[in-house]
Amino acid sequence: MTATPTIGVLALQGDTAEHVRMLGDLGVPAEPVLGPEDLDRIHGLILPGGESTTMSKLAVRYDLLDPLRKHIGQGMPAYGTCAGMILLADRILDGAQGQETVGGLDMTVRRNAFGRQSESFEAGIDIEGVGGAPFEAVFIRAPWVESVGERVRVLGQTPYGEQAGRIVAVRQGGLLATSFHPELTGDPRIHRLFVDMVKGQA
Repeated sequence: MTATPTIGVLALQGDTAEHVRMLGDLGVPAEPVLGPEDLDRIHGLILPGGESTTMSKLAVRYDLLDPLRKHIGQGMPAYGTCAGMILLADRILDGAQGQETVGGLDMTVRRNAFGRQSESFEAGIDIEGVGGAPFEAVFIRAPWVESVGERVRVLGQTPYGEQAGRIVAVRQGGLLATSFHPELTGDPRIHRLFVDMVKGQA
């Protein structure tokens, strides 16, 4: 692994620019992923927030779904935020009919679990592996994790309210996923964790 890896950001739909900007602030080269050939130039991949059914359909249309499965299955580190978490899940609840995922994370995710756009919220979440104060997480039509397999480590849960204890951050080997949008904050800590994972340092 190079000292400074190149991170790809899936650019089919969603918060691509925000992730590229966050990685740039960390001094990490980042480039959009639009086709299968782009996957051969990167060391890790971010699957951004957006609309999971649209992203899935576009991945099929642009012949990306199977190459994504292949690269992630062969060990490429990947980080999914919100809709990206859904794409990395092996199983979905409340998904659209025929909705496909890339998979890789042995978990069941409930789509739009925290409610509609108008029910978006922020909460301080303690994230294992991310030092310092709780991470101020932004939830927008967010999923949560209903259950995980034995290989999945829970990194963060909602701390209070009606949905206290909901799983919102997980890791399985080189795969990381959060229900929320760290790219919409000024806090680079989770992106830094992912970069360290890509480097093999976390």
